[in-house]
Amino acid sequence: MPEIRGTTIVAVRKDGQVAMAGDGQVTLGEAVIMKGRAQKVRRLYNDKVLVGFAGSTADAFTLEERFEGKLKEFAGDVTRAAVELAKEWRTDRVLRRLEAMLLVADISRTLLLSGNGDVIEPDEGAVAIGSGGNYAYSAAMAYLDGSELDARAIAERSIRIAAEICVFTNDNITLEVLEDE
Repeated sequence: MPEIRGTTIVAVRKDGQVAMAGDGQVTLGEAVIMKGRAQKVRRLYNDKVLVGFAGSTADAFTLEERFEGKLKEFAGDVTRAAVELAKEWRTDRVLRRLEAMLLVADISRTLLLSGNGDVIEPDEGAVAIGSGGNYAYSAAMAYLDGSELDARAIAERSIRIAAEICVFTNDNITLEVLEDE
């Protein structure tokens, strides 16, 4: 049976604001759109942490639940929760077969987590994952470099651009924003 996949998530950080946006398309195999309004970006830990996923949908939900458990275990420390999840993901015989990626963010940092044990904090103000991730990332970097738009507007526009180019990405956007208080 073909895999069910969810795609394209972008996180943008600018001027005390972090925005995470995701498209709504879930694709079966290479050709069938199973759902057009999936929510791939959510708030966790008393609405203080954003998480978005790309990859196999069931795998991503499993990882998201595990990450939420780690957040509770480590009192909302995003870095510690991410590192502990990445270690478990890489070494556990069942988890290491999961095919997904996560973006997580709180007000101070954004991290990309992969099944290879990677926990990467981007140098720039943007990061993206999924089949349309390179398009969304390129758009976000161009907006960060050449516009006065805030993080929310950049994230939304970046997903819209990816949706125009990538057949696995649509423009039914879920967008969450955290702001410095």
